[in-house]
Amino acid sequence: MVEDYLKAIWAHTEWQPRPMTSGELAARLGLAASSVSEMLKKLVAQGLVEHEPYGAIHLTAAGRSAALRMLRRHRLIETWLVERFGYGWDEVHDEAEVLEHAVSDRLLEAMDRQLGHPRHDPHGDPIPPADGEPPTPQGRPLAEAGAGVVIRIRDHDPAQLRELAARGVGIGSRVSAAELGEHLTSAVWVRLD
Repeated sequence: MVEDYLKAIWAHTEWQPRPMTSGELAARLGLAASSVSEMLKKLVAQGLVEHEPYGAIHLTAAGRSAALRMLRRHRLIETWLVERFGYGWDEVHDEAEVLEHAVSDRLLEAMDRQLGHPRHDPHGDPIPPADGEPPTPQGRPLAEAGAGVVIRIRDHDPAQLRELAARGVGIGSRVSAAELGEHLTSAVWVRLD
């Protein structure tokens, strides 16, 4: 459970600079605000986050390290499920949420080797290396850019992923906001050229 909180906090700021609030964290995790507030107090006590009531949430160095370890697990598992088991990119998020807590470090590193040490998951999110920081994503939302080459598609809505796949949109596709419509542009990031 702690890892899920840390992962959600990191992921919120990975592609945009605005810090996360407790309300946003509750919405992302599908939990009551009161539950999130109690857990944040515990995370502060454990030295994993910095948070003042009603303020932004920031990961400490220890929290950041734990979040990156969990993100590495999650994104490698997603990649493994797509590459080795034929899962669709719209099916892997929930499966990886379960498996990330059960897979041993040894199996995770074997997956990484078998996959050829991938740098990105099927949705374009960077896979943190085992011994360091992931690269800073260099992209912006399609809604802001207007057009560009897709480098990331948010993976939280399987229906959006299926619709994008049906339209032939994936990582590396050239797209415009006008052709996708507002309901899809919010999920797509394009390369900064």
